[in-house]
Amino acid sequence: MEFDWIDCHFDLKKITPREVEEAFEDPFSIRLLPESDNSDAEARYFSLGKTLNARFLFSVFWTDGKNYRVIFCREMEAHEETFYERKNAEWV
Repeated sequence: MEFDWIDCHFDLKKITPREVEEAFEDPFSIRLLPESDNSDAEARYFSLGKTLNARFLFSVFWTDGKNYRVIFCREMEAHEETFYERKNAEWV
């Protein structure tokens, strides 16, 4: 999969494209499709993943099956980290 970094809505100096890609490549990353009442809108997904430097990232993205477009990315909040860790503990 390729990433499309055109028209990013977050600071690529605070969270680098490489860190975002690492979080998506995390074998324990969690991807969620939020509920939506608007079926005409493009589907947007949530991703929770960890970088190689143990930075937990929360992303909102869109994909067409070939490309990812990350719409928004930030560090996870404490409750999101807990959710990520709890879900990964369930797999073991």
